[in-house]
Amino acid sequence: MNVSEQSLAGRILRQEKLAKYTSWRVGGVAEKMFIPNDKEDLELFIASLNKDEDVLWLGLGSNLLIRDGGVEETVINTRGKVKQMYLLDTTHLYVECGVPCAHIARFCAENDLSNAEFFAGIPGTMGGALKMNAGAFGSETWDLVEQVEVQLQGEKVTKKAANEFEIAYRSVSGIDNACFLSAILKLEAAKDTKGQARIKELLAKRNATQPTSLPSCGSVFRNPENDHAARLIEVSNLKGYKIGGAEVSTKHANFIVNTGNATAADIEQLITYVQNEVYKQQGIKLQTEVCIIGKSAV
Repeated sequence: MNVSEQSLAGRILRQEKLAKYTSWRVGGVAEKMFIPNDKEDLELFIASLNKDEDVLWLGLGSNLLIRDGGVEETVINTRGKVKQMYLLDTTHLYVECGVPCAHIARFCAENDLSNAEFFAGIPGTMGGALKMNAGAFGSETWDLVEQVEVQLQGEKVTKKAANEFEIAYRSVSGIDNACFLSAILKLEAAKDTKGQARIKELLAKRNATQPTSLPSCGSVFRNPENDHAARLIEVSNLKGYKIGGAEVSTKHANFIVNTGNATAADIEQLITYVQNEVYKQQGIKLQTEVCIIGKSAV
Protein backbone atom coordinates (compact mmCIF):
# COMPACT_ATOMS: atom_id res chain seq x y z
CA MET A 1 0.00 0.00 0.00
CA ASN A 2 1.51 3.27 -1.06
CA VAL A 3 0.84 6.21 1.23
CA SER A 4 2.33 9.62 0.62
CA GLU A 5 3.67 11.60 3.54
CA GLN A 6 1.20 14.33 2.66
CA SER A 7 -1.75 11.98 3.29
CA LEU A 8 -0.66 11.33 6.88
CA ALA A 9 -1.95 13.61 9.61
CA GLY A 10 1.09 12.96 11.80
CA ARG A 11 4.65 14.22 11.48
CA ILE A 12 7.70 12.60 9.91
CA LEU A 13 11.00 13.84 11.33
CA ARG A 14 14.50 13.23 9.94
CA GLN A 15 17.76 12.94 11.90
CA GLU A 16 15.88 13.34 15.17
CA LYS A 17 17.89 13.17 18.41
CA LEU A 18 16.57 10.33 20.55
CA ALA A 19 18.06 11.12 23.97
CA LYS A 20 15.15 13.40 24.84
CA TYR A 21 12.69 10.55 24.17
CA THR A 22 14.35 7.89 26.38
CA SER A 23 14.09 7.56 30.14
CA TRP A 24 17.89 7.11 30.41
CA ARG A 25 18.36 10.40 28.49
CA VAL A 26 20.93 8.83 26.15
CA GLY A 27 20.99 7.68 22.53
CA GLY A 28 21.95 8.83 19.05
CA VAL A 29 19.68 9.98 16.23
CA ALA A 30 16.86 8.37 14.29
CA GLU A 31 17.15 8.62 10.53
CA LYS A 32 13.34 8.69 10.34
CA MET A 33 10.68 9.13 13.03
CA PHE A 34 6.92 9.07 12.61
CA ILE A 35 4.67 10.67 15.24
CA PRO A 36 1.06 9.66 14.48
CA ASN A 37 -1.83 12.00 15.03
CA ASP A 38 -4.16 9.26 16.28
CA LYS A 39 -4.80 5.51 15.99
CA GLU A 40 -6.29 5.72 12.48
CA ASP A 41 -3.24 7.66 11.31
CA LEU A 42 -0.98 5.03 12.89
CA GLU A 43 -2.88 2.22 11.15
CA LEU A 44 -2.46 3.96 7.81
CA PHE A 45 1.28 4.32 8.36
CA ILE A 46 1.78 0.69 9.40
CA ALA A 47 -0.21 -0.47 6.39
CA SER A 48 2.17 1.52 4.18
CA LEU A 49 5.32 -0.19 5.52
CA ASN A 50 7.11 -3.04 3.79
CA LYS A 51 6.91 -6.33 5.69
CA ASP A 52 10.69 -6.47 6.04
CA GLU A 53 11.16 -2.84 7.11
CA ASP A 54 12.81 -2.60 10.52
CA VAL A 55 10.72 -0.60 12.99
CA LEU A 56 11.41 0.65 16.51
CA TRP A 57 8.48 1.58 18.75
CA LEU A 58 8.91 4.35 21.29
CA GLY A 59 6.40 5.09 24.03
CA LEU A 60 7.87 6.60 27.16
CA GLY A 61 11.33 5.32 26.19
CA SER A 62 11.72 3.10 29.26
CA ASN A 63 13.13 -0.44 29.13
CA LEU A 64 15.26 0.70 26.20
CA LEU A 65 18.92 1.54 25.64
CA ILE A 66 19.64 3.20 22.31
CA ARG A 67 23.34 3.24 21.47
CA ASP A 68 25.16 6.51 20.80
CA GLY A 69 25.38 5.88 17.05
CA GLY A 70 21.59 5.99 16.73
CA VAL A 71 19.24 3.73 14.78
CA GLU A 72 18.54 3.02 11.13
CA GLU A 73 15.10 1.62 11.92
CA THR A 74 12.00 3.67 11.27
CA VAL A 75 10.94 4.94 14.69
CA ILE A 76 7.25 5.13 15.58
CA ASN A 77 6.81 7.46 18.53
CA THR A 78 3.46 7.28 20.34
CA ARG A 79 4.34 9.53 23.29
CA GLY A 80 1.31 11.70 23.96
CA LYS A 81 -0.54 10.17 20.99
CA VAL A 82 -2.85 7.17 20.35
CA LYS A 83 -4.17 7.63 23.87
CA GLN A 84 -7.90 6.90 23.82
CA MET A 85 -9.15 5.07 26.92
CA TYR A 86 -12.76 4.46 27.95
CA LEU A 87 -15.09 1.95 29.56
CA LEU A 88 -16.98 -0.39 27.24
CA ASP A 89 -19.19 -1.55 30.11
CA THR A 90 -18.91 -1.78 33.87
CA THR A 91 -15.81 -4.05 33.85
CA HIS A 92 -14.23 -3.83 30.38
CA LEU A 93 -11.73 -1.08 29.56
CA TYR A 94 -10.56 -0.12 26.07
CA VAL A 95 -6.97 1.21 26.06
CA GLU A 96 -4.91 2.38 23.07
CA CYS A 97 -1.20 1.67 22.82
CA GLY A 98 0.01 5.19 23.66
CA VAL A 99 -1.73 5.42 27.05
CA PRO A 100 0.80 5.58 29.92
CA CYS A 101 0.33 2.67 32.31
CA ALA A 102 0.13 5.04 35.26
CA HIS A 103 -2.95 6.62 33.66
CA ILE A 104 -4.62 3.19 33.48
CA ALA A 105 -4.12 2.66 37.20
CA ARG A 106 -5.53 6.07 38.06
CA PHE A 107 -8.51 5.77 35.67
CA CYS A 108 -9.49 2.39 37.11
CA ALA A 109 -9.24 3.65 40.68
CA GLU A 110 -11.37 6.69 39.84
CA ASN A 111 -14.00 4.38 38.29
CA ASP A 112 -14.04 1.92 41.20
CA LEU A 113 -12.34 -0.91 39.31
CA SER A 114 -9.75 -3.14 40.94
CA ASN A 115 -6.72 -5.26 39.96
CA ALA A 116 -5.11 -2.51 37.84
CA GLU A 117 -3.28 -0.73 40.65
CA PHE A 118 0.02 -2.39 39.68
CA PHE A 119 0.10 -0.40 36.44
CA ALA A 120 1.13 2.60 38.55
CA GLY A 121 4.55 0.98 38.90
CA ILE A 122 5.17 0.39 35.18
CA PRO A 123 7.09 3.33 33.62
CA GLY A 124 5.82 2.77 30.08
CA THR A 125 2.76 2.72 27.82
CA MET A 126 0.13 0.10 27.07
CA GLY A 127 1.85 -0.84 23.81
CA GLY A 128 5.14 -1.65 25.48
CA ALA A 129 3.38 -3.41 28.36
CA LEU A 130 1.57 -5.66 25.87
CA LYS A 131 4.73 -6.38 23.90
CA MET A 132 6.74 -7.62 26.90
CA ASN A 133 4.04 -8.56 29.43
CA ALA A 134 5.27 -5.84 31.75
CA GLY A 135 4.58 -6.23 35.43
CA ALA A 136 5.01 -4.67 38.85
CA PHE A 137 4.22 -5.50 42.46
CA GLY A 138 3.61 -9.17 41.63
CA SER A 139 1.08 -8.66 38.79
CA GLU A 140 1.47 -8.73 34.99
CA THR A 141 -0.26 -6.98 32.08
CA TRP A 142 -1.63 -10.07 30.35
CA ASP A 143 -3.37 -11.20 33.54
CA LEU A 144 -6.03 -8.64 32.55
CA VAL A 145 -6.00 -8.80 28.73
CA GLU A 146 -9.10 -10.21 27.05
CA GLN A 147 -8.56 -9.01 23.47
CA VAL A 148 -6.06 -6.99 21.44
CA GLU A 149 -5.97 -5.21 18.12
CA VAL A 150 -2.83 -6.09 16.17
CA GLN A 151 -1.49 -5.10 12.79
CA LEU A 152 1.29 -6.52 10.68
CA GLN A 153 3.29 -4.19 8.44
CA GLY A 154 1.63 -3.82 5.06
CA GLU A 155 -1.63 -5.36 6.30
CA LYS A 156 -4.94 -4.43 7.91
CA VAL A 157 -5.85 -4.46 11.60
CA THR A 158 -7.13 -7.69 13.13
CA LYS A 159 -8.57 -8.54 16.55
CA LYS A 160 -7.09 -11.41 18.54
CA ALA A 161 -8.17 -13.06 21.77
CA ALA A 162 -5.63 -13.25 24.56
CA ASN A 163 -5.52 -17.05 24.37
CA GLU A 164 -4.11 -16.83 20.83
CA PHE A 165 -0.77 -15.74 22.34
CA GLU A 166 1.78 -17.58 24.43
CA ILE A 167 2.35 -15.54 27.58
CA ALA A 168 5.30 -15.94 29.92
CA TYR A 169 7.39 -13.84 32.30
CA ARG A 170 8.30 -10.66 30.35
CA SER A 171 7.53 -12.48 27.11
CA VAL A 172 4.70 -12.58 24.57
CA SER A 173 4.79 -14.74 21.44
CA GLY A 174 2.39 -16.16 18.91
CA ILE A 175 2.33 -13.55 16.14
CA ASP A 176 5.75 -12.50 14.89
CA ASN A 177 6.30 -8.74 14.48
CA ALA A 178 2.78 -7.91 15.61
CA CYS A 179 2.14 -4.23 16.30
CA PHE A 180 -0.17 -3.93 19.32
CA LEU A 181 -2.59 -1.05 18.73
CA SER A 182 -5.05 -1.45 21.59
CA ALA A 183 -6.33 -3.83 24.24
CA ILE A 184 -9.53 -4.64 26.06
CA LEU A 185 -8.83 -5.27 29.73
CA LYS A 186 -11.16 -7.30 31.94
CA LEU A 187 -11.32 -5.82 35.43
CA GLU A 188 -13.38 -6.34 38.56
CA ALA A 189 -15.70 -4.02 40.39
CA ALA A 190 -13.88 -2.73 43.44
CA LYS A 191 -15.04 -4.12 46.78
CA ASP A 192 -14.17 -0.81 48.41
CA THR A 193 -13.18 2.75 47.48
CA LYS A 194 -9.55 2.44 48.51
CA GLY A 195 -8.09 2.04 45.01
CA GLN A 196 -6.42 5.46 44.95
CA ALA A 197 -5.07 4.90 48.45
CA ARG A 198 -3.56 1.58 47.33
CA ILE A 199 -1.91 3.30 44.36
CA LYS A 200 -0.43 5.94 46.67
CA GLU A 201 0.84 3.16 48.93
CA LEU A 202 2.45 1.30 46.02
CA LEU A 203 4.05 4.48 44.68
CA ALA A 204 5.36 5.35 48.12
CA LYS A 205 6.89 1.89 48.30
CA ARG A 206 8.44 2.38 44.86
CA ASN A 207 9.84 5.80 45.75
CA ALA A 208 11.30 4.40 48.96
CA THR A 209 13.05 1.51 47.23
CA GLN A 210 13.83 2.75 43.71
CA PRO A 211 15.94 5.69 42.41
CA THR A 212 13.04 7.62 40.91
CA SER A 213 14.89 10.96 41.02
CA LEU A 214 17.56 9.93 38.49
CA PRO A 215 17.21 8.82 34.84
CA SER A 216 16.98 5.03 34.53
CA CYS A 217 15.20 2.45 32.39
CA GLY A 218 13.49 0.62 35.23
CA SER A 219 14.74 -2.88 36.02
CA VAL A 220 17.80 -3.77 33.93
CA PHE A 221 17.88 -7.54 34.45
CA ARG A 222 15.23 -10.24 34.59
CA ASN A 223 14.82 -12.04 37.88
CA PRO A 224 16.26 -15.57 37.67
CA GLU A 225 13.92 -18.35 38.69
CA ASN A 226 13.46 -18.40 42.48
CA ASP A 227 15.81 -15.46 42.98
CA HIS A 228 16.12 -11.71 42.44
CA ALA A 229 18.61 -9.92 40.21
CA ALA A 230 18.93 -7.12 42.77
CA ARG A 231 19.96 -9.57 45.50
CA LEU A 232 22.60 -11.20 43.29
CA ILE A 233 24.05 -7.82 42.30
CA GLU A 234 24.05 -6.59 45.88
CA VAL A 235 25.79 -9.67 47.35
CA SER A 236 28.38 -9.28 44.58
CA ASN A 237 29.21 -5.86 46.11
CA LEU A 238 28.30 -3.95 42.96
CA LYS A 239 26.00 -1.29 44.41
CA GLY A 240 27.49 2.10 43.61
CA TYR A 241 29.90 0.75 40.99
CA LYS A 242 30.41 3.31 38.21
CA ILE A 243 31.62 3.44 34.64
CA GLY A 244 31.69 7.00 33.35
CA GLY A 245 28.40 8.63 34.23
CA ALA A 246 26.57 5.31 34.71
CA GLU A 247 26.15 3.87 38.19
CA VAL A 248 24.59 0.79 39.77
CA SER A 249 22.04 2.45 42.01
CA THR A 250 22.83 2.50 45.71
CA LYS A 251 19.08 2.41 46.35
CA HIS A 252 18.12 -0.59 44.20
CA ALA A 253 20.82 -2.81 42.69
CA ASN A 254 18.76 -3.78 39.62
CA PHE A 255 18.69 -0.15 38.47
CA ILE A 256 21.47 1.58 36.58
CA VAL A 257 21.18 5.36 36.77
CA ASN A 258 22.53 8.19 34.66
CA THR A 259 24.24 10.43 37.20
CA GLY A 260 24.25 13.33 34.74
CA ASN A 261 26.70 12.78 31.91
CA ALA A 262 26.43 9.09 31.03
CA THR A 263 26.65 7.87 27.45
CA ALA A 264 24.87 4.80 26.16
CA ALA A 265 28.31 3.19 25.92
CA ASP A 266 28.90 3.81 29.64
CA ILE A 267 25.61 2.12 30.48
CA GLU A 268 26.15 -0.84 28.18
CA GLN A 269 29.66 -1.41 29.52
CA LEU A 270 28.30 -1.34 33.06
CA ILE A 271 25.57 -3.84 32.17
CA THR A 272 28.19 -6.22 30.77
CA TYR A 273 30.46 -5.71 33.79
CA VAL A 274 27.61 -6.53 36.20
CA GLN A 275 26.71 -9.66 34.22
CA ASN A 276 30.33 -10.86 34.25
CA GLU A 277 30.89 -10.15 37.93
CA VAL A 278 27.66 -11.80 39.06
CA TYR A 279 28.49 -14.85 36.96
CA LYS A 280 32.02 -14.96 38.34
CA GLN A 281 30.90 -14.60 41.96
CA GLN A 282 27.47 -16.28 42.01
CA GLY A 283 27.57 -18.64 39.02
CA ILE A 284 24.41 -17.12 37.50
CA LYS A 285 24.30 -15.34 34.14
CA LEU A 286 21.84 -12.48 34.42
CA GLN A 287 19.64 -11.89 31.36
CA THR A 288 18.77 -8.33 30.41
CA GLU A 289 15.19 -7.15 30.63
CA VAL A 290 16.13 -3.89 28.89
CA CYS A 291 16.26 -3.93 25.08
CA ILE A 292 19.60 -2.72 23.66
CA ILE A 293 19.55 -1.51 20.06
CA GLY A 294 21.29 0.77 17.59
CA LYS A 295 24.83 1.42 16.40
CA SER A 296 27.81 2.20 18.56
CA ALA A 297 29.31 5.64 18.05
CA VAL A 298 32.21 5.73 15.62
